[in-house]
Amino acid sequence: MTSKDVYLVGVDIGTGNLKSIVVRIDGTVVGSSSQELTTSYLYPGWTEQDPNDWYLAFCKTFRETLSQSNIDTKKIAAVCFDAAAHTPVLLDNYDQVLRPAILWTDQRSVKQAEWLNSHYGDRIFKIGYQRANPTWTLPQLLWVKENEAHIFEKTRKLMIAKDYLRFRVTGTWETDWVDALGTLMVDAEKQQWSKELCDYIGWSMDTLPRIVSPREVVGKVGPQASRDTGLQEGTPVVAGSSDTAVEDYGAGAIEAGQGIIKLATAGNTNIMTERAYPHPLTFTYYHVIPGLWYSVAATNSCASAHRWLRDQFFQTEMGKAEEGEKDAFDIMDEIARDVSVGSNGLIFHPYLLGERSPYWDPFLKADFIGITMRHRREHFVRSLYEGIAFSLKDCLNSILNLGLELKEARIIGGGSKSALWRQIVCDVLGVEVSKPAVDDASYGAALLGGVGVGIFQDEKDAIKKCVKITSHSKPNPKNHERYAQLFEIYKKAHDQLVDICHRLHDFS
Repeated sequence: MTSKDVYLVGVDIGTGNLKSIVVRIDGTVVGSSSQELTTSYLYPGWTEQDPNDWYLAFCKTFRETLSQSNIDTKKIAAVCFDAAAHTPVLLDNYDQVLRPAILWTDQRSVKQAEWLNSHYGDRIFKIGYQRANPTWTLPQLLWVKENEAHIFEKTRKLMIAKDYLRFRVTGTWETDWVDALGTLMVDAEKQQWSKELCDYIGWSMDTLPRIVSPREVVGKVGPQASRDTGLQEGTPVVAGSSDTAVEDYGAGAIEAGQGIIKLATAGNTNIMTERAYPHPLTFTYYHVIPGLWYSVAATNSCASAHRWLRDQFFQTEMGKAEEGEKDAFDIMDEIARDVSVGSNGLIFHPYLLGERSPYWDPFLKADFIGITMRHRREHFVRSLYEGIAFSLKDCLNSILNLGLELKEARIIGGGSKSALWRQIVCDVLGVEVSKPAVDDASYGAALLGGVGVGIFQDEKDAIKKCVKITSHSKPNPKNHERYAQLFEIYKKAHDQLVDICHRLHDFS
């Protein structure tokens, strides 16, 4: 077969939607489809999804992708899955799902995380390389034990989101080393389940799957999944990994010192490292490439804040876009382009959902500071771009303070489609950024599948052959200097407003 008739399938369970993609082995995307996922917010701070919805969305989107790409499914060499980390799926003795999956955004286990940190915090960090917080599976399972004891007792299998979807396709049960680490139940140094961490919440080791390489072929498409999806029965299925891990990989971050800047629903900065650099203010993960790690610092509101501004200030433009006119986001870019650096003294703190790195404070509030009569909508757009870039600088600094060096950065996510926003981020951070042609997690999963079945020599070979860069942005020295001065004001304003934000929380 030539590169024109061999294909790879990547499937990504995102926080808001599921996406299926078909990639030719030269890296060309030949088809893709996505479907929005329903998230339940039963109580304040809760976010849950029905795991069966993932399977139904996969069946639907893959059939749509097949129709779009018009390929022969016999020429699909591998299927590989990814999903947001930390999302536990609990199965009983009959492999039935016991409760909805608790997402990484869920905050119900705040008290359980506090209890774990107060009693075992030093040991948890030493063994698992992270502090307990509601993002991680360990506190979430403790919440289940304390509030749904019957579910806790009935659990016979623990799966993470992508592992459950793969289980529905292959019938096999395993997880990769990245998602395993994300449970906060693994000895990070030994790369194996930690009985000590599990014992802290009374979790049975018998419920845990074997840990494999993200590129391992773990099964084949079964007969039922073949009928449901249109995939050929017997198609190899590769383990896969977390969304961030395959996203970084698929964007081409495969060497120590390379970094990722992500402008998505949330934003983050990641730096690839040759060893682990655990710190309480950052996340520490294995890379999909053996021996590599990456450190992460994240801000809660990025493209979500962009969408919020559009919904509140650009409703007329949104209506026109529905009638076939220019997209509201494009209009926002156009009007903000002529606004000077610093938005005429308007500064935005993007804490619409509290904040993670480096403050870890759920009670912080967003604000625009410096509003005058001269400010118009375009100033607010540019100020929002700048404020999120400042927040990303806060994140990046928390990683650089570990002694790491950012040698090269790649910018990804929906927000990176804006040339103006890319340039602002570049100017604020003072680093050159490159934009890959494709930056979906599903794309990285597809390439990883190709590695698993031997299409590529190894993980790096796949990136060198498939990943293409479409643009480069270099920092403007004058703008960078101006932004450095504004960042000092941004930081001082933050410090002054912390107490006010906490006091306002009682009224929110």
